[in-house]
Amino acid sequence: MTDDEDLILTEALGAVGAVGGGSGGRFGAKFAARRLKKNVHEVELTVGGVSPAEAAGRTADLLLRMGTPVRTAGAQPPHGVRVVRALVGGGFGNMNPVLVTVTLTGSGQEATEVRVRGAAKEGLIKQRAGEKTARQLATLLAQHLPTPQG
Repeated sequence: MTDDEDLILTEALGAVGAVGGGSGGRFGAKFAARRLKKNVHEVELTVGGVSPAEAAGRTADLLLRMGTPVRTAGAQPPHGVRVVRALVGGGFGNMNPVLVTVTLTGSGQEATEVRVRGAAKEGLIKQRAGEKTARQLATLLAQHLPTPQG
């Protein structure tokens, strides 16, 4: 698997196109997806009482219920940093694939900085699927992970 957001989203849209139009649908969807702009949004929050490893496990469980995990290749993140990725449905009828990348970094005594990034291809009708999905996931994580005491 690759780390390239555009390639992951293009392949995911190709898979959606293949459902409706066979191999021609796959080719057409991939052709169009390569030319579409991305809607990208990031949300940052801090959670307390959990290490990055524990927060990553809880995040992975949540993303597994929402979509399909995405394995990444390439360089490992630095020590103390965890990255969890998944393709989830967004936009109208959850038909637009959104690549969600959650980066978790230790930031002190049992506190973890969380950055949620949502990226989706945008067509003529702007649905802001990447933005909406990132905000939705950040809200869910804030509910499922404890907030720092202070």
